[in-house]
Amino acid sequence: MRNKTIIIILTVIVSALCLYYLSFSLVARNVQQDAEAYATNAQGIVDMAKKQAYLDSVWKEPVFMGYTYQEVKENELGLGLDLKGGMHVVLEVSPVEIIKSMSGNSKDPNFLKALDRAQELQKSSQERFTTLFGEAYREIEPNGKLSRIFSNTANRGKISYESTNEEVLDVISKEVEDAIERSFNILRTRIDKFGVNQPNIQRLKGSGRIQIELPGIDNPDRVRNLLQGMANLEFWEVWSPQEYSPYFMQLSEYLNKQQESGKLNLANTTTAPAKQADDALAAAAAKPDSLTSTATEDVLAQAAAGADSAALAATDKTKSDSAALDSMQTAQTGVLSSLFTQMPGGLGANVRDTAKINDIFDRPEVRAIFPPNMKFLWGVKAIPGDNKQEFVEFYAIKKGRGGKAPMSGDVINDARQDYDQNGRPEITMTMTPTGAKKWARLTGDNVGRQVAIVLDNYVYSAPVVQGEITGGSSSITGDFSIEEAQDLANILKAGKMPAPTRIVEEAVVGPSLGQEAINQGLISTAAGLLLVVVFMVAYYSRGGFIADLALIFNVFFILGILAQFGAALTLPGIAGIVLTLGMAVDANVLIFERMREEAAKGLSIREVINKGYEGAFMTIFDANVTTFLAGFILYFFGSGPVKGFAITLMIGIVTSFFTAVYISRLFIEATFKNGKKLSFSTALADNLFRNVNFDVLKWRKPAYIFSATIIVLGFVAMAINGGPNLGVDFTGGRSYVVSFDDAVPATGVRNALVDDFKNEGTEVKTFGASNRLKVTTSWLANDESVEADAQVKTALLNGLQEYGSLNPQILSSSKVGASIADDIQNTALIAVLLSLVGIFIYVMVRFRKWQFSLGGVLALLHDSLMIIAIFAICDLFGLSFEIDQVFIAAVLTIIGFSINDTVVIFDRIREYMHDNPRLRVRDVVNPALISTFSRTIITSSTVFLVVLVLFIFGGEVLRGFSFAMLIGVVFGTYSSLFIASPIVVDTMKEDKEPATSAKLAQRA
Repeated sequence: MRNKTIIIILTVIVSALCLYYLSFSLVARNVQQDAEAYATNAQGIVDMAKKQAYLDSVWKEPVFMGYTYQEVKENELGLGLDLKGGMHVVLEVSPVEIIKSMSGNSKDPNFLKALDRAQELQKSSQERFTTLFGEAYREIEPNGKLSRIFSNTANRGKISYESTNEEVLDVISKEVEDAIERSFNILRTRIDKFGVNQPNIQRLKGSGRIQIELPGIDNPDRVRNLLQGMANLEFWEVWSPQEYSPYFMQLSEYLNKQQESGKLNLANTTTAPAKQADDALAAAAAKPDSLTSTATEDVLAQAAAGADSAALAATDKTKSDSAALDSMQTAQTGVLSSLFTQMPGGLGANVRDTAKINDIFDRPEVRAIFPPNMKFLWGVKAIPGDNKQEFVEFYAIKKGRGGKAPMSGDVINDARQDYDQNGRPEITMTMTPTGAKKWARLTGDNVGRQVAIVLDNYVYSAPVVQGEITGGSSSITGDFSIEEAQDLANILKAGKMPAPTRIVEEAVVGPSLGQEAINQGLISTAAGLLLVVVFMVAYYSRGGFIADLALIFNVFFILGILAQFGAALTLPGIAGIVLTLGMAVDANVLIFERMREEAAKGLSIREVINKGYEGAFMTIFDANVTTFLAGFILYFFGSGPVKGFAITLMIGIVTSFFTAVYISRLFIEATFKNGKKLSFSTALADNLFRNVNFDVLKWRKPAYIFSATIIVLGFVAMAINGGPNLGVDFTGGRSYVVSFDDAVPATGVRNALVDDFKNEGTEVKTFGASNRLKVTTSWLANDESVEADAQVKTALLNGLQEYGSLNPQILSSSKVGASIADDIQNTALIAVLLSLVGIFIYVMVRFRKWQFSLGGVLALLHDSLMIIAIFAICDLFGLSFEIDQVFIAAVLTIIGFSINDTVVIFDRIREYMHDNPRLRVRDVVNPALISTFSRTIITSSTVFLVVLVLFIFGGEVLRGFSFAMLIGVVFGTYSSLFIASPIVVDTMKEDKEPATSAKLAQRA
């Protein structure tokens, strides 16, 4: 074996990395168990508040190799929402509202028609909305000028009356993109402050959508309000330390008395050491963060030439207010000294102590100590200190009249990242005429004092006013990085233009359903692994045992790499692992079958090993590349659970190739070197396919007729059923999984709900157990508002009142808006077509003949249509499965599996054609099929049995997926034998003489 040392080193490195990353999951689990043990009382009841307090206390403490518990949680192998419960949301930032706002809410009829037309075009197009809007406007008003609509005060300096339509559209596109990025940053900050463990937020490329996953959420209504609320940008005056220090002295006396009397419990409070606080100050001064509001460096400098001369500049607060800070330090005795530390602008605290401080300041007796126009807000971003501790600033904000801010963000006309005269990043800010007057008054009243820039009740910056600013133009400079300056500019624009978000897709999974999914996933994985292990030993003897060792390495590598990538393990991901177990067998079967062929020729065991691996290598490589290609396309175009499945599948393909080709060979050669007996056959293997002999080409026309008949019958059945049984993913609507204390009739529940859902598209069917139903409705599918969500849910609960004695409970819910449903349909179709095109090109490059590509792709198209047809026929007989995203995942997986099988056969045909150049292709097809027949049946049977286990034990969520896979495995094998190869023969022009019977017999 060449490069044996490199393979051993690589195996050791990968194994060590996988073990290292998986260890985080074990440590996190141990900490959770310790927390439960700490919070469990004598009666065995867990106090959840006490458990959370324990976890909070170790959040920033080292628990494993110097890593804090927070870092351990970030590196553990997470579980998807379908396994642990939680909420999945896709929000869309509405470009329509942004464009309307930029136009000054123009009432121009052609402008409004163009917006409506663009919304229609978007349903069937992947183009950006602004591009579609431009096309629609040209269509409606060919000679119209967009500049007459958009050249207004809000767009001054960017759009003039002379601007071309292309220039206007470029500005609109940039504003829409900025609004999406701004919404993303605001949502990310809100979620960070929401306190969710391991949230996931990401922008979906190529769209104005943002995907959010929140594990463990038990209050979906609160989340909806949080995510869809408009940004609230405000400017506040700030109390100086010398002004609020007397009140803190009173607070310190009060808290000390409370603690002495035992009425105050501040267990687990972090005392910030002096050195740690000094280091935090040094870090802030060395490189101030625009979002942490370190006022030592922020400067609102001179406005642009021609503007009124005025500035806000930062003074050294730690020097100018030294007396005040000294008095604050004196006030911080006892309890306060354990909670607060000195920061550049005044007070701050360890992040871990913010909850305790909030609790103290929420008490009525504490609020009574401070003036009614004084409130406290936290800085938005933490400043790092020693030992991985983090600190945030604590601001005393001066309330305006009626408790309102002196200025709100809607007065900002524009804010952008720029560069000052020294080439340093800065933020330029302009205001509306009304805003300029308010700004002049606010800055004039606060010369030498701080003005806080607050978004959603968190302080992003608090610079010091150096003079009154008139004219409404300002610039903020400081030791910003470009990214920090861009972030602050986005924050300032948050109140300038409305960019409302709406939930276009949502799924809520209850924790009980998640635990059930975990159990089903573990059972199906264990059963699938056991099935493969037993079969390989029974069929290939010691060789099968070695293949099983490689298979265990394969599962270990998959989990380890998932952990390294920070991916979450989902239920479809478990399906991907189970499927990988079945497909991983294929490489070993190819190798062992080659070895058996070589051993039959009387070669030595060393030659058998070498020729077996060398002969199978390129076949395995080609088969894995084509399957990987289908997985990659599935990942690129999929979303949510489909993307999780694709990640696991792609990782599994890579690890299967490495373990089957290299690691198994290490074991085999080690066994051979130690003189142990090597065998790759059993009585079962020797006798099962001994006398196989058939003529595929003889049956090709009946096969064509049979396949065409099934497909036609399927589409007839689909027409009888009123079309395909599309799931919510493809149609839009809402679905709910409802459990009852006892079995309920699906038909009866549907009849009870029809009136409440206004007789619109209501479907009710049993979901797994007889006491669990899945309710799907298209009522209000086009209305994606929170109000519509509540209206549909209320209608559901009203309809279920008839079964109130059975205690109906909603275990999970999902919503897909009509617009995103259209997109999902389009991307699903594109994914299938691209996979076929990609495979066609790859096969043509590898086999040098387009006939092989055509045969392979037509066989794949045949398999896809067969699955759809049989779904429709089953639906006709009452066995109903939805066609949704998971179904598309199954189709693409079958495409990968089927082309894998087909490529193996093609590879043997090519080999026979190369060895016998005088033979026609039709003369080598049957011998090639017969020589690979055992491998085809063994692999297909193994995958079929593993998928059958998934169908039985995988749960209702994966029932449609596994049923489609069962159909696909059967007809994928059938098409490899009776469709793909015959098509190659029928399309390949032959000018060679037929082979003699002697040659055919010799080859067979």
